[in-house]
Amino acid sequence: MDNTAVVVIDMLNPYRHRDADLLVPSVRTVLPAVVRLLSAAREAEVPVVYANDNFGQWRSHHGEIIDIAMAGEHPDLVEPVLPDEDALFVVKARHSVFYETPLAYLLGTMDITRLVLVGQVTEQCVLYSALDAHIRHLDVVVPTNAVAHIHADLAEAALRMMERNMGARLIDGSVPLRR
Repeated sequence: MDNTAVVVIDMLNPYRHRDADLLVPSVRTVLPAVVRLLSAAREAEVPVVYANDNFGQWRSHHGEIIDIAMAGEHPDLVEPVLPDEDALFVVKARHSVFYETPLAYLLGTMDITRLVLVGQVTEQCVLYSALDAHIRHLDVVVPTNAVAHIHADLAEAALRMMERNMGARLIDGSVPLRR
């Protein structure tokens, strides 16, 4: 049986960037699926790791990032996915959740072999994170109803690439979480 972790990518977002108006409708669509998945993971005691941009705020704790996101343009999109007391947190500065973060080490200490990637943006951070997970020999699952996009056509191409080139398992619906 796989040791699974759910990685929540960039969902703590103030939505004050140039593509926010294009992204927000997609986030609204996927938010219920992300919330259901987080609830299922917590109930099954599957680790949940938030990997989030720091918006150039190089602080040592995730509270600052949460405060910025909640004070942003769409706190209604942030509040339902706030980390609970058991959530783990990795600050990232680039697209991949692995790039110059301690995520690989953290996953290794927990013997994680399978990642469920949720969040935003499908054609950017989710894609690059899936690639970096693949080259680290981690199994990747992407619930297609739990990843938001800016450009639907690029997101569809990114999902196809994840499946074909990285062996990612694409699921449209609930994800079997095994621990």
